[in-house]
Amino acid sequence: MDINALGVQYMNQEYIPLSSSQAPTNNSSGDSSGFEKILRKAQERQSSDTKIYSAKKTPIDKTDKLYEACMELETFIIKNLIKSMRSTVQKTGLIDTGFAGQVYEDMLYDEYAKSFAQNANLGFAEMAYRELTGTR
Repeated sequence: MDINALGVQYMNQEYIPLSSSQAPTNNSSGDSSGFEKILRKAQERQSSDTKIYSAKKTPIDKTDKLYEACMELETFIIKNLIKSMRSTVQKTGLIDTGFAGQVYEDMLYDEYAKSFAQNANLGFAEMAYRELTGTR
């Protein structure tokens, strides 16, 4: 079965159909000039695509208000992650589960999230900042 007859495109790449004169054969004469042309064309296209993605990233201004808002977003995401992980663990009774205990746990998770956002370098804030400023 000729796979090129299916017209499949992989990873949004341009489909290069093989004509009958370029189709690979099973003879042992070593005539692969059609294949070599297709291979060279694909290599040229790949090298031009990598030039686009190899651009140097612009530095992030960490004193910008937008970046601070992105850090708050990262803190919020981390806090929700910690809170949802904690909800899967059974309570031991060490911390009171009343209103004061819930407020204490919430404040504790806030501080954990702030610490993780500043020190863990997860990258959510950088991604959000680059997306919002258009420098991705």
